[in-house]
Order: sequence, then C-alpha cells, then structure tokens
Amino acid sequence: MRVDLFDFDLPDERIALRPAVPRDSARLLGVDPNAQTPLSDHIVSDLPALLEPGDALVFNDTKVIPAQFEGLRRRPGPDGADVTVGVSATLHMRAASDRWWAFVKPGKRVKHGDRIEFGGSTDTCLVGRLDATVIEKGEGGEVLLAFDLDGPALDEAIMSVGHVPLPPYIASKRPEDAQDRADYQTIYAREDGAVAAPTAGLHFTDELLSALEERGVERHFVTLHVGAGTFLPVKADTTEDHRMHAEIGHVSAATADALNAVRARGGRIVSVGTTSLRLLESAASEDGKIEPWSGATDIFITPGYRFRAVDMLMTNFHLPRSTLFMLVSAFAGLETMRAAYAHAIANEYRFYSYGDSSLLKKADHE
Repeated sequence: MRVDLFDFDLPDERIALRPAVPRDSARLLGVDPNAQTPLSDHIVSDLPALLEPGDALVFNDTKVIPAQFEGLRRRPGPDGADVTVGVSATLHMRAASDRWWAFVKPGKRVKHGDRIEFGGSTDTCLVGRLDATVIEKGEGGEVLLAFDLDGPALDEAIMSVGHVPLPPYIASKRPEDAQDRADYQTIYAREDGAVAAPTAGLHFTDELLSALEERGVERHFVTLHVGAGTFLPVKADTTEDHRMHAEIGHVSAATADALNAVRARGGRIVSVGTTSLRLLESAASEDGKIEPWSGATDIFITPGYRFRAVDMLMTNFHLPRSTLFMLVSAFAGLETMRAAYAHAIANEYRFYSYGDSSLLKKADHE
C-alpha cells in the first residue's frame, strides 16, 4: 500500500508535552466502526462503564530504562593521537548480557572497531563511565555495541549514566527532567528493558484498576520491550518496502491459558496499547488460540491483516505515516480512523505519548 494514504496534518499545538493529571483524567475517544454513530467522547476513568464483566485487559509490563546516552567516539588519527567526535546513542534491543543494538548519531561517522565513551571521564569503567566497542554496523545509523561491562554491572551503569529517551517530538521542544522518570512509566511496570513506554498504559491509576476489578474486568500481563524503532518514520513509498525493527517479548503459559479461557466463555480480549496487540498477534495461531511465546517479533500490521487474538484496542493518537497509524487503520478501518483523527483534532484532543487515548472496536470486515 502507498504510505501517503496514512498521512494527515496535525497542528503543533495538539502535541502533548506533559501528561494529564491525574492520569485517568485524559480524554478517551470511543471508535466503533460497526455502529451507526461510530465516534463518542469520554474520559479514561469512564473505561469500566465501556467494558463488560468477563472482558480482559492485557497490559504490557515492560519497564523503561534510561537508554539515551551522549558520548565521545575515539579513533586513532594519522599522527597516532586519538581523534574524538561527539555522538549520541539510543539503545533499542539487547543482544546479549554485554551487547545492545543502538541507533547512533551521526551514524555515518561511526565505524566498526570504534571505541565510544559514555558518561564520565574517569580512567576506569565504573558507574559514571560506560565504554563500548562498535562490533557491527547496520543500516540507518544502527550499530551493535559491545560494552566493557556485563550483566548486572552493565544494568547498573546504564541506570546511572543514561537519560530517559523521550520521543523526538517532545525532546525537540523541551529537555528531559526528573518528572519524566515518573511520568514516562506505567504504574505496573516491572520488567526492565524498554526504551520507549507502552503509552496507552500511562493513563492507568490505582483507582482505575480497582474500578475495573469491581466491574469484573480481568487483568493480565505480557512483556514486550519496546524499542526506539517505534519512533522511526516510514521513509519508504510503500508499506511493502518498510523494514520493522525486532523487539523482544514474552507471553507466559499461564497468561495464554487465561486469555484462551476468556475467549471460550465469550469475553473480549482488550489490548492496552499496540505493543500488547503486536505481541498477542505474534503468539496467536491461525485459529486464534494464544500460545506461550518468547522471542523477537517484527510483525508489521497493515490494512488487510486478519486479527486473530484481539477484540478491542486502547491506544493513544499516533504520528502521520507511522506504522502505528497503519496498525489502527487495519484494526478499525482506514476511513474510520481518518474520521476519528479529524474529530480528535477538531475537538482539541492531545496527541502522542503524553496525550489522550482512544478505545477501538475491531471492524467486522477487516
């Protein structure tokens, strides 16, 4: 499909730079492509009334790590002295206990074998200093970094040296601050490894979770470590020419069994976020049964995809020409989502990671 089919104009003032307070006071646009009146305006705290007893919410419990770094690339010069160049790096997928794939800028200047020093300027690689070697170079500024530290020691150094990797559309307007460490994390995050938040989950509060439980809505967790590739624009002219970056995920046997039981008794599986949805769809067999699953997924969902595992989707408002807008268009229909986004813009909904949310029902005809 042509990528320009998923383009739209978004006024700059509709991009949220801070989340709603409290979190569940954000607005929620109901989208039912099968109804005569497909759009309805709510707030997130209305969610229990919009779901039925026996439905099941599926959350992504990944935890954002401070995965953005500034450093110096060192390389021997022609006279034997080191030549240094400033670089920035964003980790996006762990490859081993001492290795991460990362996006590096300026990517063209970085070569195989380069040493990069992140953090402090001490002579030993301890907390406050983090050194790595470029051992592989991919496309678009992607490199594989082998760190001098390993395992828990590397994790500790990342926590000490790194910064919260705010999305580019926020970072370009203001610097990261201490408040972002709390704001850019779901209240149920527990599995370290994401470099971007599963942002639909940012709207949940303890009070909302309690109200959903009282309503009889189940809650289950999967893990997908969201990578920085989620922020990358689609530069290809057609969806067939776009390459997705893989992300690591896990669906436990207990969660798979519980969700299959929900479906068997007529309940609906409601994915909180596109990350949970992509993982569930990766784990689902052709007949819709969810299997225990662990590994890397690069699933790319565009209109024409047949959804097997998910009945409803709660998700924020996404960038034009993005893989995520393509996904929601596949779920609820492209024309429906065009109308929904036009309604959201006209009614001053807040967009992107810190913005408002939507609750989508799956189109009868995908």
